[in-house]
Amino acid sequence: MISDLNLAKEAAVDAGAVILNYYKADYEIKEKGYHNPVTTADHAADNRIKEILTEACPDYGWLSEETVDSPDRLDKDRVWVVDPLDGTKEFIEGVPNFVVSIALVENGAPIVGVLYNPVTGELFTAAKGEGAFLNGESIHCITKENVADMVILNSRSETRRGLWDPYDGTFGELKAIGSVAYKLGLTAAGKADIFASLRPKNEWDICAGNCIINEAGGKLIDLKGNDVIFNQEKTLIEPGLIAGDVKAVDKTFEVLKNN
Repeated sequence: MISDLNLAKEAAVDAGAVILNYYKADYEIKEKGYHNPVTTADHAADNRIKEILTEACPDYGWLSEETVDSPDRLDKDRVWVVDPLDGTKEFIEGVPNFVVSIALVENGAPIVGVLYNPVTGELFTAAKGEGAFLNGESIHCITKENVADMVILNSRSETRRGLWDPYDGTFGELKAIGSVAYKLGLTAAGKADIFASLRPKNEWDICAGNCIINEAGGKLIDLKGNDVIFNQEKTLIEPGLIAGDVKAVDKTFEVLKNN
């Protein structure tokens, strides 16, 4: 598994270099759907990651946001789950809150997770049973005793849409940051108590971050209280998510499930 982790790290750093070639430069932007942009950088990074990982592991399945999905992956024991550029909106705006996200799933559970922010140089890594690290230094989830003191990393778009207004004053601080995967990495590194989303996310948004959260002593659940099982036919995870220190997640879930 360590060799799979090293392979994922190599692919993430390579893809990050590709992305930096486009950052604050000229590139094409298209809309995949309403408010869902994709750029030349997304596709170039995806191609580089796929080249590295599938060449080294031809027997593994493949699921990526920027690759047309194939049901072949559902029959594989191990599957790469990739978002080559999580936080495309931030990338377009020139805000350095985006990461390359690469996970390896075995029988529905993430066993390798790598997140790389090519602008800040932050490299979050984890392998099942091996702990979680930020640039080689061990990281752990943290929490405060009271929900009223907790820092929650939440979505910029959810904040703009007023979805968090009912919780104003409930938590210590709501910090809106782009990129779901980046928020998970920061939470695993103890930069906040909780990551939470009130809206559905896809497997590739959270898979690598889930592994890193787990290895940092935390957990990730959906807003029904369930663990997430990966490499499903339907990749959208509903209705939302909470991740962080185990006790912090349980306390936050009690708040969010009642609204």
